[in-house]
Amino acid sequence: MSNETRRSDDGDNDIGVVTKTRPKTKRPNLYRVLLLNDDYTPMEFVVHVLERFFNKNREEATQIMLHVHQHGVGECGVFTYEVAETKVTQVMDFARKHQHPLQCVMERK
Repeated sequence: MSNETRRSDDGDNDIGVVTKTRPKTKRPNLYRVLLLNDDYTPMEFVVHVLERFFNKNREEATQIMLHVHQHGVGECGVFTYEVAETKVTQVMDFARKHQHPLQCVMERK
């Protein structure tokens, strides 16, 4: 915040102006979380991952899973960096724990 006092020519403090400066906040960068297709991970497991980690209902999860299956990649959601990074880690750890080669990545939107 800056304060500015202007003096008239005769030296009196006639006018006082207070200006408030607001810092401009920048929106955080967003990242897409993507699932990659493979030939080994069961479709039902992918649906379960989408329901569990991305809060998708059965219908949405099935649509995304089919998109991944048909196109090789599918978007699970768009998040800030930290949230996207956490989701990717959770999915990868969960898949590894269940011995599936499912891959999850993030990319800047």
